[in-house]
Amino acid sequence: MNQHVTPRLNRRAFVIGTAALGGGFALGLDIPFGGPQMARAADGAPEVNAWVVIRPDDTVVIRIARSEMGQGTWTGLAQLVAEELACDWSKVTTEYPTPGQNVARKRVWGDFSTGGSRGIRASQDYVRKGGAAARMMLIQAAANEWKVPVSECAAANSIISHTPSKRTTTFGKVAEAAAKLSPPADVKLKDPKDWTLIGKGVKRLDTADKVTGAMTYGIDIKLPGMLNAAIKDCPVTGGKLKSYDEAKIAGMKGVRKVVAVDGTAVAVIADTWWHAKTALDALPIVWDEGPNAKVSSASIAKWLAEGLDSGPAYVGNENGQVKAALAGAVKKVEAVYNYPYQNHANMEPMNATALYTADKCEVWCGTQNGEAAFAAVLEATGLPADKCEVHKIMLGTGFGRRGQTDYVRQAVLIAKQMPGTPIKLLWSREEDMTHGRYHPITQCKLTGGFDADDNLTALHIRISGQSILYSLRPDALVNGKDPATFAGFNASGDAMIGYSVPNMLIEHSMRNPHIIPGFWRGVNVNQNAIYLECFMDELANAVGQDPLEFRRKLMKDHPKHLAVLEAVADKIGWGTEAPQGVYRGLAQLHSYGSYVAAAAEISVTDGTKIKVHRIVASTDPGYIVNPAQVERQIAGSFVYGLSGLFYGGCTVKDGRIEQTNFDSYNSMRINEMPKVESILMPSGGFWGGVGEPTISVAAPAVLNAYFAATGKRIRSVPLRDQNISFA
Repeated sequence: MNQHVTPRLNRRAFVIGTAALGGGFALGLDIPFGGPQMARAADGAPEVNAWVVIRPDDTVVIRIARSEMGQGTWTGLAQLVAEELACDWSKVTTEYPTPGQNVARKRVWGDFSTGGSRGIRASQDYVRKGGAAARMMLIQAAANEWKVPVSECAAANSIISHTPSKRTTTFGKVAEAAAKLSPPADVKLKDPKDWTLIGKGVKRLDTADKVTGAMTYGIDIKLPGMLNAAIKDCPVTGGKLKSYDEAKIAGMKGVRKVVAVDGTAVAVIADTWWHAKTALDALPIVWDEGPNAKVSSASIAKWLAEGLDSGPAYVGNENGQVKAALAGAVKKVEAVYNYPYQNHANMEPMNATALYTADKCEVWCGTQNGEAAFAAVLEATGLPADKCEVHKIMLGTGFGRRGQTDYVRQAVLIAKQMPGTPIKLLWSREEDMTHGRYHPITQCKLTGGFDADDNLTALHIRISGQSILYSLRPDALVNGKDPATFAGFNASGDAMIGYSVPNMLIEHSMRNPHIIPGFWRGVNVNQNAIYLECFMDELANAVGQDPLEFRRKLMKDHPKHLAVLEAVADKIGWGTEAPQGVYRGLAQLHSYGSYVAAAAEISVTDGTKIKVHRIVASTDPGYIVNPAQVERQIAGSFVYGLSGLFYGGCTVKDGRIEQTNFDSYNSMRINEMPKVESILMPSGGFWGGVGEPTISVAAPAVLNAYFAATGKRIRSVPLRDQNISFA
């Protein structure tokens, strides 16, 4: 791409800048849409603005800054731009801009971070304005050519027409002239009632290449003269590399070099990855595992359990006087739940390809945050921003794991030890499983108090466990508190609790073991939904009330929460007799700005074999861009949620994660998947997330149904540890 002059940006300034932005660029940032200095795409096609390139054959290239990892971001964001652009959808294709280009152009594409179900909701406004601005410039170019008022012209399906004379032209014919115009100062977006593409279940833009095998992932990258690297890091986080005996593998086939990496790891560079891995497995390595080698799941659990009753705690949500209300309660109910470490278990292990020279470094990788990967390259090389680049490649899944950049840093540090040679670093499955960024481990003590009329008057929730932000983004802590821990429990915002209780206290005793946590799809709402929604069933049972009716009384001030809950209850037939041997459970939550609920039907054999027959799910994300993709995201989130419920859970022994491959960390199979029925309830007026919210309600709905079937309450995940499995 022919870019504007690249500013000489200081490495440290950019690293600090991206850290301060915290993965989401500052609200109110002025996003430029282009200008009179025309830029061109790599093939010479004119760039109408940063978001839209139009070729002479009318092909529309829409630039997508967010990452595609199976969730449909490419298609959804392209729909948003295309809606305002008024182009022919059949002519649309997409491409990634690079974070280096973004920096060079004063972050014209805004935020590259893809996580927290923010891909569409956090960028919908400015990407739509990018499409609208391009449409206005194209129409202006046609009007200039015809020498007519722009008000007499309109665009639809990539054709511009002049109504009085009935003349027409195409986007491709006027794109060159449009690209030379100044962008409009005032860009007005369509009223949602006038949308013709947003809200339609159009086919995804990436499916064909994925089905045929034409799609290139990071693991597929091949460069001339490329070598391959395999790596082993100290199995205990916090440990160091002590020594290795390179002489033992000196004559092995294909081996080029053995290098230490960052003081904690050793890598073998070879002609092929298999040569590298085989040699690495034969390499004698001595680790200094440090004091963390004494840590186990039992010691972590004991430490967290202590936090349920003692020590300081951060308050996330409070109203009334919960301690006094509980002291005066006629009836009290108490329960302790726990949730384990979970691995992202991406199908494509971590990998990155780096080419380093003394004055330049390029990296090719799948990443959920291109700018963070770019910052990692700058930090690892010490080079300025105009001498580095990251080429974003399609992700072989992410689920939050590829928001981190440890694998990018390693690839660069290895490549620095063989300047001028491209090196592809590929983690083995074992390395990927034992050096993840795991779903945080927590325990939770819940106490509810009732008055003489069986009204819930007090609710105390105390979480003890890990903070993700403490480890990964300490700058985002608020006076030491991790706001993300309280997702689904907040008084307001995009993760609000859906119940009104006169006296309530929700707090967090922060305890951070050495195992590094991470943003695992759905993140904190996964355990918080289980804690809250299963306990709501426990409270209802304690006073002999129907779980739905019990919730309704507490949700009078939360109509959107109640609407999605009642929708699934109605669809599944709550209140009517279920089929013989079938039992039902409910759950609801608000997270990532969306209101979601689920109702499950299950049967149980011998008390330990669960057949999940059906899950009805409802979601109100405000607006829906592509309903077909939303339905797929709901079903996919249930795969993830139910896999975590039944099979997930990582244990710690001798300071390290024990589950090293899929033989010990399972995932549900297609025959275990229930029928999923989606209810889409977009109420408008706000933009919520889609990829993560519904994952949270799968597990509590099934657990509540299990209690209905057996009378046994499960408070510990995964079910495999309770000797409970899929039927």
